[in-house]
Amino acid sequence: MSVETAWEIPEPISVCEVRLDDESITTVRQHGNPSGPRLVLSHGNGLAIDLYYPFWSLLAADFELMVYDLRNHGWNPVGRRREHNIPTLIHDHDLVLESIDRRYGAKPTVGVYHSLSTLVTILADTRPYSALVLFDPPLCKPTANETEFDEAAERGAAMTKRRGYRFKNEEQFIELLSFLPGFARVLPGVRELMGRTTLRRSADGQGLELRCPREYEAQIMEYVRSFAPLLDLTLLTCPTKIIGADPTVPFAYLPTFNLSHILSVDYDFLPDATHFLQLEQPEACVALMREFLDSTGLG
Repeated sequence: MSVETAWEIPEPISVCEVRLDDESITTVRQHGNPSGPRLVLSHGNGLAIDLYYPFWSLLAADFELMVYDLRNHGWNPVGRRREHNIPTLIHDHDLVLESIDRRYGAKPTVGVYHSLSTLVTILADTRPYSALVLFDPPLCKPTANETEFDEAAERGAAMTKRRGYRFKNEEQFIELLSFLPGFARVLPGVRELMGRTTLRRSADGQGLELRCPREYEAQIMEYVRSFAPLLDLTLLTCPTKIIGADPTVPFAYLPTFNLSHILSVDYDFLPDATHFLQLEQPEACVALMREFLDSTGLG
């Protein structure tokens, strides 16, 4: 795609509003091929699933795609901060899967998740899935590196709380992204797509603000410290593929975990890819994913 070309997200085939609690909803959007195998997709902390369109658009011809934003992200309104936590997101996850089956009918389902949504899924009930594909999950086990993991999470949360959250226009936000090392390798047009998918008009009409407030994003980063050590991949109930960032690349989202901890799953990493690998190398991500799904008979 050329720099001049924008990523244009098509209108969904249908939408399904899922009531999460008295104040919060999330909107599941159906894209792709309804007669194909079902993929359910969500995103990382502070982001939006529409941002991943360069990745999931490559799957639209062959798969039914159910994409949704975590509470207080993306299409969703902002609810109470005290309920923006990992246990609540796990509860939301289960409601979303139940609602998809109720609205569209049950069929074999593959969960395709990145970062925060991988952690939520691993801690949730994975029995509804026929397989999982997890991109760069924030895994950590109680080892000598746990302190390093905690310190990185604390630094990340502190930086998130201090950063700007209101912008005069999308151009100001895009310019900021161009200086961030984490966005140095993304495809052309992705920074612009992030502006369109993670910003909304401020309530006072004065410029734009983050759809997921920075305090909410930081709060989740602080929660990750407590929940990541609880992840036990040996308890997963379905075939699982993990596709990680290059462990040697600087500016990783969190320190690389000990690979000996993931011998129970199918693991690959993409050379030269960072935590945002689906926005940097979407074709390579899809190729690894398809290979895995073909091996399980779900491709």
